[in-house]
Amino acid sequence: MNTVGLIGIGKIGLPIADNLIKSGHRVVGYRRSALAEFEKIGGVPARSAADVGAQADIVLTCLPSTAALDDVVAGPRGLVHSARQGQIVAELGSHPVPDKRRQIAALAQKGATFVDGEVSGTPGMVAARKAVVYLAGDAEACKKLESVMAGITDSCLYFGEFGAASRVKLVNNLLVAINIAATAEAMALGLKAGVDVPLMIKAIASGSGGSTQFAIRAPWMADRRFTPVQGSAGTLAHYFGMIADFADSVGVATPLMDCVVPLYRRCMEMGLGDKDVAAMVDVIAALPRDKH
Repeated sequence: MNTVGLIGIGKIGLPIADNLIKSGHRVVGYRRSALAEFEKIGGVPARSAADVGAQADIVLTCLPSTAALDDVVAGPRGLVHSARQGQIVAELGSHPVPDKRRQIAALAQKGATFVDGEVSGTPGMVAARKAVVYLAGDAEACKKLESVMAGITDSCLYFGEFGAASRVKLVNNLLVAINIAATAEAMALGLKAGVDVPLMIKAIASGSGGSTQFAIRAPWMADRRFTPVQGSAGTLAHYFGMIADFADSVGVATPLMDCVVPLYRRCMEMGLGDKDVAAMVDVIAALPRDKH
């Protein structure tokens, strides 16, 4: 039984762990808060990031902030203290590329390789093995990671140089933000249309106007079902600055993104920032009709 380390067992990390365990891996995990749910699915708790690293040649991290990533890699109980020749560490969370890149040197001093990774998908998509994992960086290390990723999802893509996975995730999440706002606008209109709403959703989801986000969230919007949270406006807003910086760096305009960002801000101002982004339907419905 292969041992895989996992640090950061939250909304995405927990279904990753579950899939790995179901696929026959022994998963040693650590998070700063309780590990009861992780233990319940068969995970093996560790005392620290360094303890995870000591038990696994491949360590996946899925962390919510750059500060958390810095601490997990180079902090007092971080991975650098147990890193060794041939070990691979892959961060699957989203952070500015320079913040990810600076982890490389600290681990390389011990012979370990740090990989740029991303997960595209909601927690439900991860659980159903429908998420896509992106990898970038050292080609040999990424090749070795593929067998582990096969335990998580049916789709793992290698994008080449370090940072490419992060850039693709930003392109993806630009579309996610726009698609959710568009779905909310369409549903706000559709709910007033006086038609069979479930049938309307079925027609659109399988038609030319459908999208992954419409298929997932249109039924929730129809029912105003905003929990359990698969992704919140606050979580999605985490990407907006990174998308803007990336677009600035390559000189590409993002007029649609610029239009929807204020809607997400309004969502949070309305106290809906911790609800699922399906709550955007209420944001759109509350806006006055501006006739042109």
